[in-house]
Amino acid sequence: MKVLIADKLSANTVNALEGLGLEVVVQPDLTAESLPEVIGEFGILVVRSTKVTAATLRAGKSLSLVIRAGAGVNTIDLATAGELGVYVANCPGKNTAAVAELAIGLLIAADRRIVNATVGMRDGKWEKKEYGKSRGLKGRTLGILGLGNIGMAVAQRAKGLEMNILAWDGWWLTPELARKLGVEYAASPLELAAASDAVTVHLAASSDTQHMINEAFLAKMKDGAILINASRGELVDTEALKKAIAEKGLRVGLDVFENEPAASAKDFPQTDLAALSTCTPHIGASTDEASEAVAEEVVRIVDTFLKTGMPAGVVNVCKQSPAVCSLVVRQKNQVGILADVLDAIRAEKINVLEVSNTLFDGAKAACCSILLEQVPSKDLLAALEAKDEIISVMVNRR
Repeated sequence: MKVLIADKLSANTVNALEGLGLEVVVQPDLTAESLPEVIGEFGILVVRSTKVTAATLRAGKSLSLVIRAGAGVNTIDLATAGELGVYVANCPGKNTAAVAELAIGLLIAADRRIVNATVGMRDGKWEKKEYGKSRGLKGRTLGILGLGNIGMAVAQRAKGLEMNILAWDGWWLTPELARKLGVEYAASPLELAAASDAVTVHLAASSDTQHMINEAFLAKMKDGAILINASRGELVDTEALKKAIAEKGLRVGLDVFENEPAASAKDFPQTDLAALSTCTPHIGASTDEASEAVAEEVVRIVDTFLKTGMPAGVVNVCKQSPAVCSLVVRQKNQVGILADVLDAIRAEKINVLEVSNTLFDGAKAACCSILLEQVPSKDLLAALEAKDEIISVMVNRR
């Protein structure tokens, strides 16, 4: 099988994948537009920032697995991947420390205006009076939108700065859990915005979170407050942000942007936004420590896929099967028995959703669980039980 790595990854990734007997091709300058032209012969695709579009997936006639060498999968067309039966897997948690460190770095840089001071000194200016005006972070309230792995890592580091932590996560955080985690609970994003001296965003991109940082949210923030985004550019309404910076004196640290350039691009057109903020070119996950951790996870995902047919870390398989029952067949481990069972199911025009076959010690018998869209007839069950090679048959309604 051939593997295409369409972004820059650790050299250890290539060596380890080749050690699994795979042919590995590295083309880090590929883009979403050029990827469909080269994907055809590859069975596995590994990307970091490069978008995987429907065109790429449809052109990948041999493609069976796409690995996002990072956490989010919003750059991959999951709907088309599911339609074509292509697994999508990711590497969550491997860049947690790296992103959290950058978020804290942007927070400190925004508070102390480090970038502005540096630019001034490079121009020969000694502006101690101007840049000595800083509120400091000790005792201030940091609002964290999204208390997943990265949000928690940011909270831990901010506590080291003696900041108070206020958190909102609409997917799982409750007042009770917040108390156990040692953070204050915000009932809504707007409540968090109003109560925070600084806000940092750590949410996945989705239809629910797009432009969560909008005009209404920014209006609730305190004058002169700090906003940090090291998660996804789509979470922030850029035009509303530029307006709020001008009207409320917000200080902003950004590592991600709406419509940001591809990883291989050389130019950044949003110079007006860059002039208003402390910004970095989406480097949150780019440390040696994070890169090595991601590389190891990519290899583990591929190794699991080769050995079992199911990749570790897969994100696009059904969480809740629509099956109405499972047909459990214990049978002798002989050629053709499962084929006979499936033929009998097909004869009743019942759709099979999932099949799992487990072999017992000694390899004399196996147990097969078959998830079905409808309950099989008594006649079908009786016909299966009548076979000498079948030990027992059972139906479990779901």
